[in-house]
Amino acid sequence: MSGPGPTTGGRRLGLSPAAVLFAALFAAQAAILVVSPILPQVADEFGISTSAAAQLRSVSGITAGVVALVLAVTGDRFRLGALLGTGLGIIGAGSAASAVAPSFPVLLAAQAVIGLGLAMVLSGGLAASEAWAGEGQGARVLSWALVGQPVAWVVGQPVVGLVAGADWRWAWVAVPAASSAVAMTAVALRRRTADDAGRDCDPLGLWKLPGVRRWALGELLAFSAWTGTLVYSGVFFIEGYGVSVGVTGIILGLVAAAYVPGNFAGRRALSRGPGVLLVGLGLAAAAMVVVYGAVRPGTLFSVAALAVLSFLAAGRTIAGAARGLALAEGRRMAAMSVRTSMLQFGYLAGSAVGGAVFSWWGFAGMGWVFGALFLLSALVHAPAEGVASARDIARLLRRSPRLTPGG
Repeated sequence: MSGPGPTTGGRRLGLSPAAVLFAALFAAQAAILVVSPILPQVADEFGISTSAAAQLRSVSGITAGVVALVLAVTGDRFRLGALLGTGLGIIGAGSAASAVAPSFPVLLAAQAVIGLGLAMVLSGGLAASEAWAGEGQGARVLSWALVGQPVAWVVGQPVVGLVAGADWRWAWVAVPAASSAVAMTAVALRRRTADDAGRDCDPLGLWKLPGVRRWALGELLAFSAWTGTLVYSGVFFIEGYGVSVGVTGIILGLVAAAYVPGNFAGRRALSRGPGVLLVGLGLAAAAMVVVYGAVRPGTLFSVAALAVLSFLAAGRTIAGAARGLALAEGRRMAAMSVRTSMLQFGYLAGSAVGGAVFSWWGFAGMGWVFGALFLLSALVHAPAEGVASARDIARLLRRSPRLTPGG
């Protein structure tokens, strides 16, 4: 186990855990966001359909989900710093391979490599948010780690659009390869902590703990609803309102920006109990996604509705991560690996369900189905919070904290 690093004036040297984990999750998200904007160019170069090119994200998602499940039973044996550094290096290597891929099958293989790195960084990064944090600082470090992902979207999307205009291959170099190199440097320069090593514990012990399976199911349902909503939001504005691709990119950037204050507001509300937040915010998100899909008086209204939904989803995301860490009883790596797997499989499920529903019932149908998934994610946690009836749910909503940017 690593000991504390050198000190100056009683303070340990090195980058703070919050800064390091922000950079790590920024790099992980950067590797994901590149795919969507370049699909038409990839399809054109390799002579395939756009739908076939879209399998790039499916390959990285499936790989990350499976590897995360493996890490859930083996990851507690690894040093968190080594796991993060290795995962970031793998993301960088996969991005470089994507940039020079001579054929579509090679590009698919490179995405599988990126999926391996994603599982390691997302799982290890959130586990480290508690392991590396000082006394009483776990929620703060966790929130800054999670903020790295929406910030990557806000910063990375314009860069991808600019660079890919010349050649889609350069997008892999400019965003994920570069950000993973920066994050690897940050991990190497991190402030050393006493709790930097994993432990060899019962690999299946996490699933035996009370509430863990209920929590994992709730995460899967909520991630399916939220990521499914995001996947089809571009189509929502382009086809539903006739908005240009460029303006749609700006809209989605604003929506990602709304995620940041939602994250910090969720952190401040964690003192009320993450389980309470999971129920209250799940119910609120269920109502809002129905409004977003079914009520469409104009573009500005829909943008505002999606931004509010992003704010709510951010608060629910940090509550879900905090709940998993609390239930894990020290098995941080196992819990966050399960969460990573639920996120990746939720993306795949949300995309598949959304596509099927859209073909039959359009955007309003997607709103109702994703609302049902958010509702189920809340009801999964309701018994643990003593919620047994509609009256109890109303009482819970009244006592839930108001998540506003001001606190």
